[in-house]
Amino acid sequence: MKIIVGIGNKGVKYKLTRHNVGFILLDKLANKYQIEFQKTGHEYDFTGSKLNASLFVLIKSNTYVNLSGIAVVKALYDFQANKDEILIISDDLNLPLGEIRLRKSGGDGGHNGLHSIIQSLGTNNFARLRIGIGNNFDNGEMADYVLSKFSNSELNQFENRFEYAITLIESFIEFGLNKTFEYYSKSINKINSQLTN
Repeated sequence: MKIIVGIGNKGVKYKLTRHNVGFILLDKLANKYQIEFQKTGHEYDFTGSKLNASLFVLIKSNTYVNLSGIAVVKALYDFQANKDEILIISDDLNLPLGEIRLRKSGGDGGHNGLHSIIQSLGTNNFARLRIGIGNNFDNGEMADYVLSKFSNSELNQFENRFEYAITLIESFIEFGLNKTFEYYSKSINKINSQLTN
């Protein structure tokens, strides 16, 4: 069982905002597999399916970004999984718009959701897929920026990045982190070079 967690804020108010890029990607993945999220009213909403013989669950936190760790710990408990079976999808201010970075472990990079997960799990040794949202804002405007909505042109820029991200997620589900990281290492330079083309 693999658990794919998208970091984001629930509610129509936050739909298509930069901080919700994890939710946006999970929605695209759910649409591909023609599955719908079950709204539980508890720590997270979820849906799931299988890829060949590999089961997976998609998790959207209901605890808002800053308390993402609560939902992650509850999901691990509910599905009897361990930290090696989770992949966290988060936005990243430190990466250019649309750039993708896969990491096996690491710090929170100033992201409150990742900080919450690290604190709740008691370790930073878990996989995360970080998606760049850029940092085109003035001093003191970070909170407004991450909660602002993507423009249509920005969402269009994301389309091929999301396709690649979904390929990475499917590889993680079916083959695990090490094989996925091997594929990522061989392919990411070509994908990210498209940002400048």
